[in-house]
Amino acid sequence: MWGYIGRRILATIPVLLIVALLVFLMLRFTPGDPAAVIAGDSATSADVAEIRAKLGLDRSVVTQFVIWFGNVLQGDFGESFFYKKTVASLISDRLEPTLALAVLTIVLATVIAVPLGTLAAYRQGSWIDRAVMGLSVMGFSVPAFVVGYVLILVFSLQFGWFPVQGYQRLSEGVWGFLHRLLLPSFTLAIVFIALLARMTRTSVLEVLNEDYVRTARAKGLPNLKVLVFHALRNAAVPIVTVIGIGIATLLGGVVVTESVFNIPGLGRLTVDAVLARDYPTVQAVILLFSFTYVLINLVIDLLYTVLDPRIRY
Repeated sequence: MWGYIGRRILATIPVLLIVALLVFLMLRFTPGDPAAVIAGDSATSADVAEIRAKLGLDRSVVTQFVIWFGNVLQGDFGESFFYKKTVASLISDRLEPTLALAVLTIVLATVIAVPLGTLAAYRQGSWIDRAVMGLSVMGFSVPAFVVGYVLILVFSLQFGWFPVQGYQRLSEGVWGFLHRLLLPSFTLAIVFIALLARMTRTSVLEVLNEDYVRTARAKGLPNLKVLVFHALRNAAVPIVTVIGIGIATLLGGVVVTESVFNIPGLGRLTVDAVLARDYPTVQAVILLFSFTYVLINLVIDLLYTVLDPRIRY
């Protein structure tokens, strides 16, 4: 087990190196000059050249990458061109909103989707099954930003139940924290619920036809106990896989959702940094997202051994 974990951790090093190189090159060859953005419209060519030299952008691309990646290996992600703060402090300030949004989204999606998918499998062919599958298709079809604006229109502007935008930190009060986060979390969870409900239904349907499920029913066990302890438990491996994939998709979804609801998280920081050509910030955030994705995959693989004792590494 520990050998497997060590190999997986070592395997992340070349992955992160390739991601860092690709992101670095894409930013450097994308049209737009950070120095020109910082200098403003009234700046002269000499002003722009001076800013480029100060930021180190007048050096060759290879030299810039070697210096930047060498600093990253020492834990130094540089200073933001736009915010004039260290990138590490920027990320630490914006981490809580994104983490809170992601965790609440996963909890909401799992609590809603797994029971719906299990019920649809148990009532296969009924109106409940067709309703769950129809809602799943709708969840896939409607973009997250459309769902967000519709929810704001209905529940914020029409009924006034939730604030339109903004974020309150957990340290300032639990109720305000949840009140402001519930609507964006549900917006982000829609696609996740659709994906997870369909996968849960498919997995549980396969298990319901197994001999051990028929044996449990023949022994007279209640249907709920059969579904939870025999069917759902043995269908957990593909469900957990989808949850892991869903967490990875959240990394992209938070960018749109945080922009719609004006949440000061990493997604919003990424958008602002891209628009400002803030190279160090964009590079650090994408590296963080990539490392998180790799780490989640490792955790999901390790969970397989807990859910299914037959799986060993």
